[in-house]
Amino acid sequence: HFLLSFIPSRDKKSMRLENQSHVSEFLLLGLPIRPKQQGVFFALFLGVYLTMVLGNLLILLLIRLDPRLHTPMYYFLSHLAFTDISFSSVTIPKMLINMQTQDQSIPYAECIAQMYFFLLFGCIDNLLLVVMAYDRYVAICHPLHYTTIMREGLCMFLLAGSWLLSCVIALSQTILLVQLSFCEDNIIPHFFCDLAALLKLSCSDTSVNELVIFTAGTAVVILPLSGILVSYGLIGASILRVPSTKGICKALSTCGSHLSVVSLFYGTIMALYFSTSSGKSKDKDMIASLMYTMVTPMLNPFIYSLRNRDMKLALGFLFRRNNFLI
Repeated sequence: HFLLSFIPSRDKKSMRLENQSHVSEFLLLGLPIRPKQQGVFFALFLGVYLTMVLGNLLILLLIRLDPRLHTPMYYFLSHLAFTDISFSSVTIPKMLINMQTQDQSIPYAECIAQMYFFLLFGCIDNLLLVVMAYDRYVAICHPLHYTTIMREGLCMFLLAGSWLLSCVIALSQTILLVQLSFCEDNIIPHFFCDLAALLKLSCSDTSVNELVIFTAGTAVVILPLSGILVSYGLIGASILRVPSTKGICKALSTCGSHLSVVSLFYGTIMALYFSTSSGKSKDKDMIASLMYTMVTPMLNPFIYSLRNRDMKLALGFLFRRNNFLI
């Protein structure tokens, strides 16, 4: 959680230092679901998770098998599909296990690892979206130079840079966190090891952690979102300069899927972090977290397959080939 503002009181922290102890595990409170409804929600979440995994695996399979999809756009899309599977798999399986076993505990080391991979894949998701927006900008605004600009070397550089920056941010947060001391209170009011919740449990001074969070939030949320907005602003300006039905249709077919995913992803984040309501903020936090860790990754394959002509052709080709083999 990059944009969350949480400046704990120094006085409270000094009082809590008296109760400082070594924490070997944390307790995840999980979602606010009544015991009688656990079975229904378990089945629902399991169905959504499996749909997400299968949908994104299908995207990966189509891009791998169809030579027509061996382009920069689908190269980045395949990595987005892999990242979506990984991002959800960091938290959702553990949540489902806890719901089924009623055991809310998570070992300290596993909690730290979960937080690291959550940050890692969350950062990559953000950076891939802005890279894909840049790819769409080049395709529409500089179509004649597209293959020259978006060459294989640049694509690999952008992908490697996204991974490297994400690793640095996730690792720096993890290293800073493990140096903190935790008090007797080991209850995390969430369904996964959320960084903000862990910092609130710490008895140590977290000002450095908060500074790094702010810097990371700027690097992987604010700047990518700004880059996406600039890219689509330039695309819109390019279309308006030469208004034509063909140009508008091309832009919609090329950018519609990506723009839908961006709106869904950042819309959920904005609803979470810029909500002025303070009533049941923890419950809203968990619901929004469910949205961008499970629901959004599940919808992405449907958005790309239903709104993208190339994906629909590849899907039809795959089905026809399987029928022929049968």
